[in-house]
Amino acid sequence: AKKIPHIPHRLYPLRLGQQDDNQQKTSQLLQQSAVHKTQLEQSEAELQTLHDQLEQNRRQKHELELSLAQDELQAENICRRIEEKYQTNLLDIRSETITITETLEGKTKIQTLSPEEMQQAGVATDWDAVARQIRLLQQKLDSIGPVNLVAIEECRETEQRFQFLTGQHDDLVQAKAELHEVLNRIHAQTREMFLQTFQRIRDNFRLLFQEIFAGGNADLNLTNQTDVLESGIDIVARPPGKRLQNIRLLSGGEQTMTAVALLFAIYQVQPSPFCLLDELDAPLDESNIDRFLNILKRFLQHSQFIIITHNKRTISAADVLYGVTMQERGVSRLVSVKFQKEPNNQPPEEKPTPQTEQSKNKRNETGRAAEDGQKPAVKTEKTEEETNPFPADLSPA
Repeated sequence: AKKIPHIPHRLYPLRLGQQDDNQQKTSQLLQQSAVHKTQLEQSEAELQTLHDQLEQNRRQKHELELSLAQDELQAENICRRIEEKYQTNLLDIRSETITITETLEGKTKIQTLSPEEMQQAGVATDWDAVARQIRLLQQKLDSIGPVNLVAIEECRETEQRFQFLTGQHDDLVQAKAELHEVLNRIHAQTREMFLQTFQRIRDNFRLLFQEIFAGGNADLNLTNQTDVLESGIDIVARPPGKRLQNIRLLSGGEQTMTAVALLFAIYQVQPSPFCLLDELDAPLDESNIDRFLNILKRFLQHSQFIIITHNKRTISAADVLYGVTMQERGVSRLVSVKFQKEPNNQPPEEKPTPQTEQSKNKRNETGRAAEDGQKPAVKTEKTEEETNPFPADLSPA
């Protein structure tokens, strides 16, 4: 090989220039390395951040997956319970929003919106309100109680019972109305009959009072003209020579004769087959006894009178005499005597009954009974054909 001559004085400057260039390049490379290192550190930091976010996202994803699984399981359970309880499949129900407005009066207002209508209206479901409404409805359902499986049959029986009771009620109401009508008619007829009878007795009482007392005035007054059926009756009498006054202010004989006039005034309207008079003639004097007997004889054709008396005139006017005598001390005997008038107007013959053993002592026994203070009784019997006992001027209308 051909040798190159040594030329050190020419290569030295060249080496200095290259060295400077290398130093500059080295400094540039160092600077670039520092920049790349910084960028690398930043990239590693960003990568770590991304790794952290990834891990966080993975954890969130896992949590969401778990929550979704729980929600799906809960939704399935809810759908199954609703289907078992209400026989309704929620998957078959379309998505919609129902707005229910409850009012105290009137009908409940219900408005249904589809999801599209909700989106157009810019409204969303208020789940809190839905939860409150569900709790309220659940409370109402709980207050109703369990479902009665025989409610339909019970309702049918209740309706039949209601119809039966309604019919009975209508019958009772109709019967009540008819009874009220009958009562009103009876009340009106009774009032009319009472007023007619009262007026007839009133007229008869006036005439008999004047006949018995040979004058004077008497009257019957109703205390309540509005309700005559519940009214009392005032007896007002004025014997001759006295002023008009209440019957309580009269003497015993006058009260008795007034009562006789009222009794026979009633008899003239409605005679009775029997009449019992107990010591009615006790307060009367002889003249009033005769008047009493004359009035009594008018009614013998239609009534039988049993008179308990001690008056001789009344006893003598009787047809049959019953008395009690005590011939022996402590032993009472019943004596009965029937009087009959002879055709030649001879005194009546006493005919003792078989109840006495000694007929010849009948009169003595009767007198002894009067002396002992016993009450002989007199009974009058009908002996003639039944005719009208009222005179023409006293006959009832």
